[in-house]
Amino acid sequence: MDSVYQNREIAERKVNVLKDLGLVSKEYFLVTAHRAENVDNSNRLKEILKGLELIGSEFSLPIVFPVHPRTRKMVKEFGLQFDGIRAIEPVGFLEFLQLEGNARLALTDSGGVQEETCILGVPCVTLRDNTERPETLQVGSNMLVGADSQQIREGVLRMMTQGNRWSNPFGDGQAGQMIIECL
Repeated sequence: MDSVYQNREIAERKVNVLKDLGLVSKEYFLVTAHRAENVDNSNRLKEILKGLELIGSEFSLPIVFPVHPRTRKMVKEFGLQFDGIRAIEPVGFLEFLQLEGNARLALTDSGGVQEETCILGVPCVTLRDNTERPETLQVGSNMLVGADSQQIREGVLRMMTQGNRWSNPFGDGQAGQMIIECL
């Protein structure tokens, strides 16, 4: 919590990845996928990419996907494509935090991203069958959809219509602010 708030302030001062990528705040989806359960399985990876294509078409918003090297390798190995997806090179932490905080919605298989989006007020759709961040499900900031393209589409639609009316279960970030003030 504290790290997200502190680094978001630093990111706002030091990087401008939205400008660099020609993006507008709240007018793109952000994607991460790197877990072996998703990217090492050709059927799951194919369905995830198909789901991303579906939502890109349906919502007419860019899909920004900083692609992990493992994921890029498996996409190539399986003969898949990033159709309708803006696959970019991985970005640094500050750039990613800026992308995350300004996304309309995030799709991920990362536990850390599930937590960070909850803190930042960004709806999340998790491309897994389970999560180590159940509190995000309980407060309504996140939804599990697995790796089925139609479930991905339906999860995004649901999260987009419900908005971000949850309370953050991870704290208020005040401990980190006190440390900064003491320094």
